[in-house]
Amino acid sequence: MKIRLYTTSSCPFCIAAKNLLNDRGLSFEEIDLSDDIELRLKISTQYNWRTVPMIIIDDNFVGGFDELNALDKEEGLI
Repeated sequence: MKIRLYTTSSCPFCIAAKNLLNDRGLSFEEIDLSDDIELRLKISTQYNWRTVPMIIIDDNFVGGFDELNALDKEEGLI
């Protein structure tokens, strides 16, 4: 399973998403958008999602923390 998180440094939901993945023992790639406005705009437009975190699992856009948490509760991430 390949997991990418687009985050910013001050986002509490980004921290919650990272903690959830770490608690499940899952590795992920974090891309910090804090200082890259152009990349944030590009990724936001690509996935039609305006907030962080933006979570992609195996090239499928999941959504943000709430969607990741629901996925974990419904199907499990492991």
